Amino acid sequence: MLGFSLLDVGALAFFVVAWLSYHIAVEVTPVRHGGLNVRMNAQRRAWMEQMLTRENRIIDANIMASLQNGTAFFASTSLIAIGGVLTLLRATDDVVSAMTALPFGLATTRLAWEVKVVGLAVIFVYAFYKFSWSYRIFNYAAILVGAVPPVQDGDRGEAEAAARRAAAMNIVAARHFNRGQRAFFLALAYLGWFVSAYIFMAGTAACLFVMWRRQFASEAVAALGQDSPTHGPGSSSDV
Repeated sequence: MLGFSLLDVGALAFFVVAWLSYHIAVEVTPVRHGGLNVRMNAQRRAWMEQMLTRENRIIDANIMASLQNGTAFFASTSLIAIGGVLTLLRATDDVVSAMTALPFGLATTRLAWEVKVVGLAVIFVYAFYKFSWSYRIFNYAAILVGAVPPVQDGDRGEAEAAARRAAAMNIVAARHFNRGQRAFFLALAYLGWFVSAYIFMAGTAACLFVMWRRQFASEAVAALGQDSPTHGPGSSSDV
């Protein structure tokens, strides 16, 4: 089928199932509550609560600008990656000839190579949409931060509600950013398919392990401490 062996099809199925399974594990199942991003979501809400106590909110504006700049960088990188993938697609014949001549003797067809390249392009396009949407939502979050009224006698409830809206929007933006970053990580595993289906599966498994460790057993998780609140309203987690 399209020049692919059953091993290739099985490796691709493993990749897709692994991606979906990890997504479900860290965003749907109760396991997510022990993850880094749920803990950071709690800190985002704490940040908005602390913002209410500050009359000068320049520091909050600077933090929002930093988050937006980081997201814009990854969105731009996604476009560069898409351009590189399209270049590979245009030079299929040259690349296939070069790969076949390598010492490990990679055997592939033109159609199989093009399908693999298109798959890689799809991953980067997905990442671009996630990063660009995250950037837009961070813009909305910045507006909501600016819309939080100063705390005055008699209207603290209104200010707290506005701060909760800003925190919720910030969390949504972070969720889409993390999904885009996850796509970048898995794209590295996908590159193994251009060499061998075995390397593809091994790379996918290694990528999942690295993401799991960073999410649940990294020094960053330890830095937040076990007493960090993780079950507040709107808790969610992604990597």
